[in-house]
Amino acid sequence: MDLLQKIFKGDRVVWIVYAILCFISLIEVFSASSTLAYSTQNPFGPIARHASFLILGTVCVIFLHNFHYKYTKVLGVIVLFLAVTLLILTPLIGVRVNNASRWIELFGIQFQPSEFAKLAMVIFTAFILSKSQRTQESRDKAFWIILIFTAAFAALILAENLSTAIMLCVVIYIMLFFGRVSWKKLLSLAGIVIFFAAIFILLLKFVDDMPGMKRWDTWQNRIFGKELSVMDPGFKITDNNYQSSHANIAIANGTFIGSLPGNSTQRDFLPQAYSDFIYAIIIEEMGWIGAIAVPFLYMILLYRALKIARKCTKVFPMLLVMGSALIVSFQAIVNMMVAVGAGPVTGQPMPLVSRGGTSTLITCIYFGIILSVSRYGIPNTESEADSGDEIDEIKEQAIETSQEYGV
Repeated sequence: MDLLQKIFKGDRVVWIVYAILCFISLIEVFSASSTLAYSTQNPFGPIARHASFLILGTVCVIFLHNFHYKYTKVLGVIVLFLAVTLLILTPLIGVRVNNASRWIELFGIQFQPSEFAKLAMVIFTAFILSKSQRTQESRDKAFWIILIFTAAFAALILAENLSTAIMLCVVIYIMLFFGRVSWKKLLSLAGIVIFFAAIFILLLKFVDDMPGMKRWDTWQNRIFGKELSVMDPGFKITDNNYQSSHANIAIANGTFIGSLPGNSTQRDFLPQAYSDFIYAIIIEEMGWIGAIAVPFLYMILLYRALKIARKCTKVFPMLLVMGSALIVSFQAIVNMMVAVGAGPVTGQPMPLVSRGGTSTLITCIYFGIILSVSRYGIPNTESEADSGDEIDEIKEQAIETSQEYGV
């Protein structure tokens, strides 16, 4: 027990949520990846790969939560330049998967540059806002800097991954709100975004094709595609509604306790049963218990992050923990909405639960950041804050203040 307490420090509730999500992931990915196991003729190949990423991710969590959150600034700079480079290269050398060029393959490993972009912008936004809290003028300057970087990343991601671009913008917008940016600027920005979004939706509705936009038809089908209910006499499963139809069947098969893990009937029909539609398989196999428990875990994570943020005495850790929890929780919500038919198919995996490589590791980094802030960002607790680091930071602030006033 003492050894575990020495290794797993920080917020215990966050650790419990992390452990339960990993446990659910191992069970459901093993069950839902039957098609992969069949195609590779290796029943344990897919789960072995996924388990290896979870183990590597857990090592990342343990490593990160033992380092002071302020070192994430260095991580942010590295990931920022990496994300920009990879996003520029993706349209040129990217691998097309499911009619979208979202992936890059290096040394036999495929990963999504957009995952690095989300992480980089969360850290970058928290850092810039934390350095601009003294005056309204500095906050306004920070607003424009963050807006330019967010718009640039969104533009690079938008064409091939609209849902990720929207998710990134929403999370950064919420961070701007918590960063005390002028409400007039936030309202103006919201109005401009809504205006252009309305124009974009109208174009999708009435323009059949847009030159240079390879996914124009895909967006139209997902947003405006008309689907009959499975209860209608004329209902027919087509290529356009194939995934959502089998997801609905899986959910309908779920009873109070479900069919139990390993007994899903729709895992063999859903192409992304182990990723985009894993929540439908969870409901089919775990019933109402799984349907309620999984979103509840992400709600607990968000609640704990809010609690940690409220206890932080500095802006940077407060925004850092909020941004990390928001990006994880929001992505989980989008994934679950797609699975239950409450939103268009987006291709967003469920953080930590879906089978994945890049997304799993990046999600583990978010958990490591949250746990690091819970240790070092809250004073007068068992966070084990390094007093030497705090003294150095106080000195730096004193020097900055003296320079500002010409002392």
